Amino acid sequence: MKLWRICRSQFASAALSGEGARLFGGRWNSRGVSIVYASTSLALAAVETFVHLELAQQPNDLVSIEINLPDKLARTKVAESGMPKNWRSQDNKRLRKIGDTWIVEGKTVALEVPSAVIAGEWNMLLNPVHVDFAKIQIGTQTDFIFDMRMFR
Repeated sequence: MKLWRICRSQFASAALSGEGARLFGGRWNSRGVSIVYASTSLALAAVETFVHLELAQQPNDLVSIEINLPDKLARTKVAESGMPKNWRSQDNKRLRKIGDTWIVEGKTVALEVPSAVIAGEWNMLLNPVHVDFAKIQIGTQTDFIFDMRMFR
């Protein structure tokens, strides 16, 4: 399965380390817990990135990174039907607990979670300390530029 991640070029070499998520936390992890956030399409990765940008200035230092998650690797899926009513809220402790518990249990290398940005789309969380993480391959890295109309 192809996955995508977009980040600033200066952080591309560490894009699959989970370090940013460890330092700052995220929707699906608490500070101190390393998780790699990726999307199931480049378009979703773009939208997921866009919602975190300052609209006053178009970034010119982004790269997209293709990731290959081998189909044979086991993954866990979080069903949207079992999510709390307000799960899309920015500060949802229950979602962080789901991600933190998944990391600690270490049963699978990937956790498929619904996108809070686009209903019906899915993101993939990767566990950088899981034994199968070494089987995930980093593919092409390409400069990524948003259309300037998005910043008007």
